[in-house]
Amino acid sequence: MPVRNHGRWVAAVAALAALVGLVGSLAKNDNVRWDIVGDYLFADLVFDGLFTTLWLTVTAMILGLALGTLIAVMRLSPSPVLHGLATFFVWIFRGTPLLVQIIFWGYAAALYKYVMIGVPFTDITFFRAETNSLLTPAVAALLALGLNEAAYTSEIVRAGIQSVDQGQTEAAHSLGMRPALTMRRIVLPQAMRVIIPPMGNETINMLKMTALVSVISAHDLMSNIQDVYAQNYQVIPMLVVASLWYLALVTLLSVPQAYLERRYGRGTVHAQHVSPLRRLLGTAARPLRVKNKEAGR
Repeated sequence: MPVRNHGRWVAAVAALAALVGLVGSLAKNDNVRWDIVGDYLFADLVFDGLFTTLWLTVTAMILGLALGTLIAVMRLSPSPVLHGLATFFVWIFRGTPLLVQIIFWGYAAALYKYVMIGVPFTDITFFRAETNSLLTPAVAALLALGLNEAAYTSEIVRAGIQSVDQGQTEAAHSLGMRPALTMRRIVLPQAMRVIIPPMGNETINMLKMTALVSVISAHDLMSNIQDVYAQNYQVIPMLVVASLWYLALVTLLSVPQAYLERRYGRGTVHAQHVSPLRRLLGTAARPLRVKNKEAGR
């Protein structure tokens, strides 16, 4: 028979009462203007901003994961040049605020009027284009988000690689496997158990960080919301619209994250993690099961 914890139930009832009171207060607050929230919740400009937010999130995460994995391998390389370059990259992009990086890429034309590729210290040029035409607000936002994410991803991947026992690498080398093949087939699959949980959080954080690109008018969800309340002066209702959509997207992203954590965490204690809802239902149903067993006896 489990020990009854009355204090836990009292705390749960108090927390639930506070939540109900807060929700009721917001529902009855006329300043929220729920009619305006309903008018703009499914507006076309909101869906346009959602599309930009989603493709920025997906593309920036792909860029960050690919480049971050490469940088992590470079930081673990015995070559001092590769290690130094990777460390310098992480130092720059992890040491400066993301908002500063977004503004920098958005106004890069003030630093370089043209983007040119050629032979250094000569007049030979293979590619030349105006910076403003090449670095549109969307491209500038993608570069800022992707490069910043690569710096953080590299540290996550590096920690995952170092968590794999060195004997795995030595055994693979003794079988004749090359270092690149060993990393791809032996080390990285085992490191995913450590990499997946923080990378899921990074994806959710990236989705929310896309709101910062509104400073360069990248036409994401937050940019379009700001354009609306700059005209109708209904700041709170429009922020409620943005918050509802961000909450919905984060909730959807949490589902595959939980699946991947269970998938790569098989065979460990953490793989047996139970969701709060299941724990709540299990706690409520446990006394009934116990009573049924006693009745059967």
